[in-house]
Amino acid sequence: MTDGAAEAFVPGHVTGLFSVHRTGDAARTGSRGVGLTLTDGVTVQIEPSTDPVTTIDGASTDVESVTRVLASIGVRADVHATTELPIGAGFGVSGAMALGTAFAANAAFDCEHTENDLVRIAHVAEVESGSGLGDVVAQARGGAPIRLDPGAPPHGRLDGIPETARIEYVSFGELSTEDVISGDTETLSTAGTAGLQTVRDHPTLETFMDASRSFARDAELLTDDVATAIEDVDAEGGSASMAMLGRTVFALGTGLTDAGYDAARCRIHNAGATLR
Repeated sequence: MTDGAAEAFVPGHVTGLFSVHRTGDAARTGSRGVGLTLTDGVTVQIEPSTDPVTTIDGASTDVESVTRVLASIGVRADVHATTELPIGAGFGVSGAMALGTAFAANAAFDCEHTENDLVRIAHVAEVESGSGLGDVVAQARGGAPIRLDPGAPPHGRLDGIPETARIEYVSFGELSTEDVISGDTETLSTAGTAGLQTVRDHPTLETFMDASRSFARDAELLTDDVATAIEDVDAEGGSASMAMLGRTVFALGTGLTDAGYDAARCRIHNAGATLR
């Protein structure tokens, strides 16, 4: 990197269950729910530029949340992201790019924002872009975050499941986050509220996986290929569920491998977003 550049790493995030909470204030709008952050994530490099471009794995792209973060901070920069995660498949890549951009731009331009300021900027950018409601705050925390209250700091309150584990995942393609969260979310949110209470009562990874499977079924989000993979893992004595929102299955331990799938492997990421 050149002088004045900076780099940040943001863990991937799979949401297992959630409920939607909208207000007239993007900083207070968000989701409640439970998920896992992953050691597979997104690395974001920032360099000041007079003619900014954004790339993912070398390919030029437009990411509205990134554009909004740069505008909010008031800087012009090239944003170069790399990731091993599938894009648009429920891993919070858009949120990771927004948060990584905020952290790296703050460092590159000596903006002197606090961490909570940067998380709020990235969260608002995600909400206003329609690309996510809860990934950013979870990715800032790390671990297995429980989102107790919606929104960015200081409004959103988080807790966590105090466990770690190997995670496997396999993706069958994309689902549109915007299509799901912009439609009628009453059934989804009812199921998510029930699942959140279950995990709060018994905050373990196994309880989370069970609650997540129930949520995917009750919220009517399961696709045939995802449902089949989850059943295959269950048949081998493993524990799997669906990543929200994507045609993606994630499992604890070696669940997908044991069921015969060529799965990617990582772990729960025990820290949140960091500068490198």
